[in-house]
Amino acid sequence: MDWHTWHRDYDRADSYLSRRLDAVQERIRLALDACPPGPVRVISVCAGQGHDLMGVLPDHPRRDDVTARLVELDARNAAAAREHARAAGLRGIDVVVGDASSTTHYADIAPADLVLMCGVLGNITDEDVERVAAYCRQLCRRGGTLVWTRHRRPPDLVPRICGWLEAEGFERLWLSGPEADFGVGAHRLADEPRPLVPARNMFTFVGYDVLRRAGTTG
Repeated sequence: MDWHTWHRDYDRADSYLSRRLDAVQERIRLALDACPPGPVRVISVCAGQGHDLMGVLPDHPRRDDVTARLVELDARNAAAAREHARAAGLRGIDVVVGDASSTTHYADIAPADLVLMCGVLGNITDEDVERVAAYCRQLCRRGGTLVWTRHRRPPDLVPRICGWLEAEGFERLWLSGPEADFGVGAHRLADEPRPLVPARNMFTFVGYDVLRRAGTTG
């Protein structure tokens, strides 16, 4: 999979990715609105070109309060994210080229006010999705918001994802309806975060194309 070319679908207003992005950006906007006064920390895992955060932050009143860590393995996508931040004059955006599954990348910014786990859960095994739910409690501060995505092709894992997150102390804020052709969720951490364990891999990024060929649920 060429993950740089894959992003072109964001430019089509009627595409699956474009419709999903609209829902994600609305959740980001509301999460930033709800942040208390002062610095705002944001983590984006498998950030791609940063369309989700960059589509909201330039015009948001909290833009200058935000320090964000975007981690993306594809150097071309990371370069695009940096350019988006530069063009918008966003000085608090740090784009790291690296394996987004490694907790090491988040050690100095977690727990964050907003955690974006978008484009991740459909590209890893179901077992890793459950593991990620537990790691989200290490990435997110108490009262912070987790925004996540997952397709709703059968067998639909979205209800189980909600259950795994809620077992970790997250409260559901919003979930896209089953009639949508995408799944977007927002959860708030109601409990205290767990300490971030360094040098751990939260998941193995397989790719939805590989998972589908293998007959799994990606």
